[in-house]
Amino acid sequence: MIYSTATIPVNPEGETKLTRAQAWAGLELKARDARLFLPPGLCTRCDVVEESPTHFVREATIGGADLREIITLEPESKVTFFQATGPREGAIVNELFEDVDGTLQLRFYCYLGLRGNAPNGPEEQAEQAQFDSDSGYKAALLSTLKRTRELLAEGRL
Repeated sequence: MIYSTATIPVNPEGETKLTRAQAWAGLELKARDARLFLPPGLCTRCDVVEESPTHFVREATIGGADLREIITLEPESKVTFFQATGPREGAIVNELFEDVDGTLQLRFYCYLGLRGNAPNGPEEQAEQAQFDSDSGYKAALLSTLKRTRELLAEGRL
């Protein structure tokens, strides 16, 4: 199994300050349309195909892989992506919280397996290394907040 986590401050020094509501709006928008947040060409399709009071379902093509995710929202707190179909199975979580000093943080964590691959085999080990690398999910969190600030400045958020 793959377990990875990363946490970053939402408002590092020198950046435009985001409120919890603004950071949340960015996370929710990313859940609904990843194309706005991922590098050009990485996500070629991202459609909400079902919606209910407790969750929505999106179908997307990311990195050439088709996937279906059940997404739950805990307003201004947590987005959970359950991998229903695609190369991975498990859950990915993005969470806003205040640390012990009251500083707003954004945390990513996941617990995943790779469908059709041996547990802890070379494929999962490679994926684990990618998630934990400098270009992994910590970079994705930084990119999400950067894009949230850009959308806010453009009046689109």
